[in-house]
Amino acid sequence: MKRFVISFLPLVFLAFAAMAQSPQEILDRMEEEMDKHDEKDGVKMTVDVKVPILGTMTTKVYSLGDKMRMEVKTMGVTMITWSDGVTEWTYTDKTNEVEIEKVKEGSGSGSEGDMEMFENITDGYDVSIKKETAAAWHIQCKKSKSNTDKDAPKSMEIVVEKTTYHPLSLTASISGAKMTMHDISFGITEEQVTFNIDDYPGAKITDKR
Repeated sequence: MKRFVISFLPLVFLAFAAMAQSPQEILDRMEEEMDKHDEKDGVKMTVDVKVPILGTMTTKVYSLGDKMRMEVKTMGVTMITWSDGVTEWTYTDKTNEVEIEKVKEGSGSGSEGDMEMFENITDGYDVSIKKETAAAWHIQCKKSKSNTDKDAPKSMEIVVEKTTYHPLSLTASISGAKMTMHDISFGITEEQVTFNIDDYPGAKITDKR
């Protein structure tokens, strides 16, 4: 029996080694799974930006095709902005006012810009598994010496769910601020990204178009 166990253990270790995935393989699979969700699905996420002294600003972003809704909460004030690519509506709870403007040239969907961080995420970075739990991989991305992009974060940590390979969070330090994207999910309705004045009775409307 003892001899059987001794001869059997190496086979078990080899099986586990075959099942193990490198951090690069995990992130490649994550990108593949995210690519399966097209614009018709839409995406939702929360972005926390922590700035020294000023504190943390929390933004909830909903995106569906050309439409976007962005809720920003900072210093006790909540602002909600809707955009359909042509017109932008901004509601401020402090003044109970809605401002309507034309979308400024060059401005885009907040979530699309954020989601771009997940594309080819390992380019210019050395990746390693920082921690592994039963539910997720915590992958560290450190900026490579060959990466000459001054705006690229020096390091990032990505948490990938094991069952779906979807990102659970991405944390990066950018220009002295710490940014964390989390609560990322797919599947947005038209109602979630469309401005409806009936939801804000009594609000003052200022049309600046």
